[in-house]
Amino acid sequence: MRHQKAGRKFGRNPAQRKALLRQLAISMILHERITTTEAKAKTIRPVVEKLVTLARQDSDYHRRLIMSKIDHPLATAKLFDVIAPRYEGTPGGYTRISKLGPRRGDAAPMALIEFVE
Repeated sequence: MRHQKAGRKFGRNPAQRKALLRQLAISMILHERITTTEAKAKTIRPVVEKLVTLARQDSDYHRRLIMSKIDHPLATAKLFDVIAPRYEGTPGGYTRISKLGPRRGDAAPMALIEFVE
């Protein structure tokens, strides 16, 4: 039984799962919206929102902290210069998940995750 085993595994080992979440976060920051499965969208939402919350305070410490988490200089720069200033006075809720319906190939439930304007 899997009682009290929180979190989604996506059929991957921990290193692959960490890499998946990092790449989804980078794509989300660079493109500002991505289409993925509902489970991945629900899992990536808190990751991206925590990065935006950190980026709202622009300091060397926060830049290094975010670089240690996503390791992508372009995404880090865009997060600090473009995305974080939008949400200066907002206490949270930077993303929106919209359900799209089943995927054609395997009928997986799809969703669009994007930053709220």
